Amino acid sequence: MRQIPRVIVAGTHSGCGKTTLASGLMAALAARGLAVQPFKVGPDFIDPTHHSAICGRTSRNLDPFMMGEAGVRETFVRSSAGADLAVIEGVMGLYDGLEGTDIASTAHVAKILDAPVLLVVDAGGASRSVHAMVRGYAGFDPAVRVAGAIFNRIGSSRHLAMIEETKSLPIYGGVPRRQDLAVESRHLGLAMAAETGAMAGFGAVAEEACDIDGIIDLARSASSLAPAENPGRSEAEVRIGVARDEAFCFYYADNLDRLTRAGADLVFFSPMTDRLPDVDALYLGGGYPELHAGALAASRCREDILQAVDDGMPVYGECGGLAYLTERLATDEGDYPMAGVFPAATEMTGRIQALGYVEARVVGATPVLAPGSAFRGHEFHYSRLDCAPDARFALELLRGRGIDGGRDGLITQNAVGQYTHAYFAKGFAERLVEAAGAYRRS
Repeated sequence: MRQIPRVIVAGTHSGCGKTTLASGLMAALAARGLAVQPFKVGPDFIDPTHHSAICGRTSRNLDPFMMGEAGVRETFVRSSAGADLAVIEGVMGLYDGLEGTDIASTAHVAKILDAPVLLVVDAGGASRSVHAMVRGYAGFDPAVRVAGAIFNRIGSSRHLAMIEETKSLPIYGGVPRRQDLAVESRHLGLAMAAETGAMAGFGAVAEEACDIDGIIDLARSASSLAPAENPGRSEAEVRIGVARDEAFCFYYADNLDRLTRAGADLVFFSPMTDRLPDVDALYLGGGYPELHAGALAASRCREDILQAVDDGMPVYGECGGLAYLTERLATDEGDYPMAGVFPAATEMTGRIQALGYVEARVVGATPVLAPGSAFRGHEFHYSRLDCAPDARFALELLRGRGIDGGRDGLITQNAVGQYTHAYFAKGFAERLVEAAGAYRRS
């Protein structure tokens, strides 16, 4: 058994300040010289970039719907090796799960990991009433250990003193309003860590306003967990190009790890500034191609990719990667030529087109996805595709919208493009590596 000090920073609801407070706590702990392993509950890609920048360790997603309970434990224990303490940022409100259930909620992860919970409460405009909220959250599910609260948006020392008069659970902090440290948002959420360092600025605030010593003691009170099995790693036999820049930046760390363990040497490059490197397969993740459409259109890389697909190279694209692989991308600024792999055009819209978990079954023949297999993932996009009448689809969605109301995964030769951000199972990664190997030998 392994003792991994850990704490979950949960919220009463979205917008209560848990992201800034979780990031501030990570920064304060790191500033003390502790090795902090960060995690994020749910499928979010953006918050983990801030965690990783603050902690100097790759933040991991913990999502029971996509990973299963055993997968959550395995990723948590494996990724926490060498860390002094783990901080897990929750998602939405503490008990908000799939379709009104407990599934994939922060509370669900707290029970899987037997982790103490710090509840972030927005105290703006209230004093004694906040304790009714705290007591309700603490008593709602006895299996969830709500160990204390941090009150956010405190107006003054007198405001905090009034709250402390009627303490229902230990108070680990009273954080003042700080408009100067706000992080900008856009259509898919907060700005990425590479675009702003504001989150790290909350470290000094957390150190001053929170009981950091008490939070460390709380984290150390967590029970021991069974050690994770060493998954092993195959010798690298293929090279898989991974587009990673400001346009393509949404990747689950576990997906990249699984490709590496399956025998891939990952070659990172930018389709905006680089030519296609010498690789045996290509992985284009999601991101913001619409913000960089001009640079993508001007780069010769899109021509390289079309030629590689014509030569039979396996290519796998998700969401932003899918949009890049279509013929054109229409934004408010113009209509830009893209790689032209799939017979479809992408249009950015003014409203969200799909948001939620996905369950997919492979029904189309493709060497990238195993026929008859199934996987889970997530979709979140503000674009839509206009596909040619003869477009072929690889996926039937049991849950989710996809490209065409339940169909996803456009197919052209050995290329697949889908809106679904898949969480790779072991077999998913191995299939892509095998396809790369077959192309290398051809």
